[in-house]
Amino acid sequence: MEPLANKIRPKSLNEFVGQEHLVGKGKPLNVAIEQKHLFSFIFWGPPGSGKTTLARIYAKSLNAKLYELSAVSAGKADIREIVNENIIGSKVLFLDEIHRFNKSQQDFLLPYVERGDITLIGATTENPSFEVIPALLSRCRVFVLDELSEQDIKMIIKRTNFKIDEKAEEWLVKMANGDARQAITMIENTNKLYDKITIDNLKNTLQSKFLRYDKAGEEHYNTISAFIKSMRASQPDAALYYLARMIDAGEDPKFIARRMVIFASEDIGLAQPTALVVANDVFRAVEIIGLPECAINLAHGAVYLSGCKKDRSSYEAFQKALKDVKSYGNLPIPLKLRNPETKLMKEIDYGKGYEKYSKESFLPDKLKNNKYL
Repeated sequence: MEPLANKIRPKSLNEFVGQEHLVGKGKPLNVAIEQKHLFSFIFWGPPGSGKTTLARIYAKSLNAKLYELSAVSAGKADIREIVNENIIGSKVLFLDEIHRFNKSQQDFLLPYVERGDITLIGATTENPSFEVIPALLSRCRVFVLDELSEQDIKMIIKRTNFKIDEKAEEWLVKMANGDARQAITMIENTNKLYDKITIDNLKNTLQSKFLRYDKAGEEHYNTISAFIKSMRASQPDAALYYLARMIDAGEDPKFIARRMVIFASEDIGLAQPTALVVANDVFRAVEIIGLPECAINLAHGAVYLSGCKKDRSSYEAFQKALKDVKSYGNLPIPLKLRNPETKLMKEIDYGKGYEKYSKESFLPDKLKNNKYL
């Protein structure tokens, strides 16, 4: 039986909900489709934001044959088979979770994209700057997708044509957290289990084993959140438990290690600077060793980070500084801090009065009395 998400999937941009900055009139994807412009690109955005749907709409609009692969299970042989298939017209490869392709696999894909044998559409929830090799990334434009708004989710819920009262809809919108697929799946599963969609039935479905761990869905984010919060609370037992759940479910170990590196600076920071060194070494070990053995390195790191004293002062200070940057823009840098590279610069007092260890504020004049730390 065809999943509900596929039944109601938009077939054109006119039916698509959200991502106006990409699909609205005069926006990049809209223009590319109107002009029949064939090029490689990568969608970077949260789960359920429309990456697969947009790839299908794009390929169909350009009359190209679309091949869909998941980098979790696909390999070089699958790429070779697509390239060797004799067809008339263009070939578009939609590679979901492109960040799961290792360097060797991406190197293999590169020449086919360079020659135009394949037009690549990658999709990832991870920052492509870290996960896609530079040579391949340089040949692709990156489109950033936003989390769908509550209004977007409501519009998508209405398309399911299920009877849902206002309170149940509000609960479902909050639970979906910007993930259209999560909302649709909840409606479909609740209907299968209870034949009626109410708040109680939705909650029972959420707690049931009917919904399995989805590495691109809500459980993915709930579990990593529980893992981070357990380390923040200095509870190594809980951290190990949630780590074990992620490893057992097949979570990408680099995803876990990357969050540990962030945690080392954000939550431990100045209290124990060596935490960042340990977290980086754990990440490196994960890259070198891989599963299943790298789970031991992750466990080692999780216990160590859990036991560290916590200090968020540097993180919070940076957020304050960032707020000022966004509020005031590029304020003039004091002349004494500017580098006097030319005679003219010296004449207009660039670098004048600069002292290496001055106690006087180096902030722009408008912010000179501000304290972030």
